[in-house]
Amino acid sequence: MNQETKFELFKALHDGDEAFVIPNPWDAGSARLLACMGFEALATTSAGYAFSKGKLDSFASLSREEILANAAEIVQATDLPVAADLEDGFGADPKICAETVRQAIEVGLVGGSIEDATGDESNPIYPLPMAVDRIRAAADAVQGKPFLLTARAESYLWGRKDLLDTIRRLQAFSDAGADVLYAPGLPDLEAIRTVCRALDKPVNVVMGLQAPTYTVAQLAEAGVKRISVGGSFARAAFGALQRAAVEVRETGTFTYASDAMPGAEISKVMSNKKLSDRE
Repeated sequence: MNQETKFELFKALHDGDEAFVIPNPWDAGSARLLACMGFEALATTSAGYAFSKGKLDSFASLSREEILANAAEIVQATDLPVAADLEDGFGADPKICAETVRQAIEVGLVGGSIEDATGDESNPIYPLPMAVDRIRAAADAVQGKPFLLTARAESYLWGRKDLLDTIRRLQAFSDAGADVLYAPGLPDLEAIRTVCRALDKPVNVVMGLQAPTYTVAQLAEAGVKRISVGGSFARAAFGALQRAAVEVRETGTFTYASDAMPGAEISKVMSNKKLSDRE
């Protein structure tokens, strides 16, 4: 399936009547497994990728090159549309954000998000005019290209719990050309409903990040179009690994294996492509 076809499928999910879940694999193997579970699109997770590399999920730890390389592996692992967590665009300058989304398209991605967080704890959120300029530059760069741009307002993740300000930011990002709007960390279903009512573009909400959690049906009723899981699937996998290790280390037993996915089942979803140059 070519990139344009994937983009049209991805766009149709956002234009449809129903909410959809877009899970977040962290590597090619988890992408292949999720693709076989019936999901219609995938999104990368900077957190999940960072954990798999033994790194912190932070601007200081992750480069654009490695994030896009990871995304490319996920794109190549399935025929599903794939969007990417592009962090802050990997630079403050709007031109850098524009270059990031251009490179994202080159590796086969059909969507990606740019956030308004700076990575600086003393000044964690870009001033609104600068944040808007960054989204506008990215939107201009993907104009007419097979790519849906998501703009993220990160204030709630940085302790700035001002719903009206978050809405103003998302509205400004929409006016600047963003296709999808996203404010991770909203406190409750009523806040989510208020955000959805105030916006004219599809809204993404993340579940599994923190309590409380809601069902797909509840989020759809509130007006949410797209539901992601961020790094929570990766954390669930790490949790299973930790529980297995604790059992072996502390009790000397191996009962965890009864809950593990059988190797035969894993083999069914993995690529059987063979090396052509193997002697």
